Amino acid sequence: MKPKVIMVPYPAQGHVTPMLNLASALTHLGLSPVVVTPEFIHKTIAQKSHITCMSIPDGLDEEVPRDFFAIEFAMENNMPVHLNRLIRELNHAADGGAGVMFMIVDLLASWSLKVADDCGVPVVGYWPVMFAAYQLIAAIPEMLSLGIISETGIPQNQGPIYLGYDQPLLSTQDLPWLIGNLSARRSRFRFWTRTLARTRTLSQILVNSFPEEHHIDTNLQNKYIKYPKITPIGPLIQHTKHENLKFSEEDMSCLGWLDQQSDRSVVYISFGTWVSPIGNAKVRNLAMALESSKHSFIWVLGSKWRDGLPKGYVERMLDRGRVVSWAPQSEVLRHKAVGCYLTHCGWNSTIEAIQSKVKLLCYPIAGDQFVNCDYIVKIWQIGIMLEDFGEEDVHRSLERVMEDKEMEVRLVKMNQRVYGTETNLRVSSNLKKFVDDRFY
Repeated sequence: MKPKVIMVPYPAQGHVTPMLNLASALTHLGLSPVVVTPEFIHKTIAQKSHITCMSIPDGLDEEVPRDFFAIEFAMENNMPVHLNRLIRELNHAADGGAGVMFMIVDLLASWSLKVADDCGVPVVGYWPVMFAAYQLIAAIPEMLSLGIISETGIPQNQGPIYLGYDQPLLSTQDLPWLIGNLSARRSRFRFWTRTLARTRTLSQILVNSFPEEHHIDTNLQNKYIKYPKITPIGPLIQHTKHENLKFSEEDMSCLGWLDQQSDRSVVYISFGTWVSPIGNAKVRNLAMALESSKHSFIWVLGSKWRDGLPKGYVERMLDRGRVVSWAPQSEVLRHKAVGCYLTHCGWNSTIEAIQSKVKLLCYPIAGDQFVNCDYIVKIWQIGIMLEDFGEEDVHRSLERVMEDKEMEVRLVKMNQRVYGTETNLRVSSNLKKFVDDRFY
């Protein structure tokens, strides 16, 4: 019987999908992964994955929206007892055989570290996005000491933040907890400081990023920042046959529509699934800018955000654009008709665009997206920043991205860095060594 590995992602699509890809890769290395999620996630993945998935209750009423704060409450107060019972049941069922060998825990699911400790199960951390975003979180104690942020995480100035060698200067406005009103920002900062405190004892963290992105400036290893062993293992898209899961019903008709468009003529627009999109006023501005532009487009826009569209917009734009509730993103990005992706810069979306060699127009909204955007625009130079949704800015930015041939050359090189043979071999080697180290 293969040794079991319990894997606990943070319950959101951008976290669950890469964790399932990692689980798929581990099955080929002699392990038996069990991905544990609350029921509202489990019901969307259990029938679509060949990985063993198990659910635990989140203790929330069914009608409660699963937003950041509801999920945080459930993780801290309701879910630990159920995970504890599940681990003990799996070990009891093994009856001296291959029980739970270790756990892989998303750092944002740090609540499960105490459960693992109570059950005597070793833990390895998992970071689902760029290592640079982890460095920003790890720098919280130093930022507090230097007075860059207050004790509640509020920036005290607009100065730059330096993370180290060959990395862009970040602004204090890039900090991932600066979402929502002042109270929400303080609450999110408490979440991150608690996460950092809990995960400091981890000896190893697996990072869902390509090896070349990971760099620790040893000059910055000071009394505030002591990194555990960092193991880059991504992106895993081509190291597994596991497809990205569809958390929403997709509109496949847009693929047939794309077949009728000219090569590299279509703008694909999507702002992700987790944080609420851009708001009705900006939806309207973007809609009007797209209508007055010459570009065809596919726009992923949920039904609850369509109130911002001008009256009759969807019908009026049928010849030149499609507004869909959800699209088969990987297939859309691979389509030869797509020439640009207007994106929130989520990490999964960023690496999918690199894999498909699609240029990026960046409008980050929350979390690590600002850090990703800085790399896309300043370091890799495979996209540009869209400052706002006014007609002139949208038109100018679209023209600039769509016509930039040098950006296409850089994208090909970036694709090779992330998905080339050398990176493939290093990621495969890192994963194999990680598993071998668990056995010996």
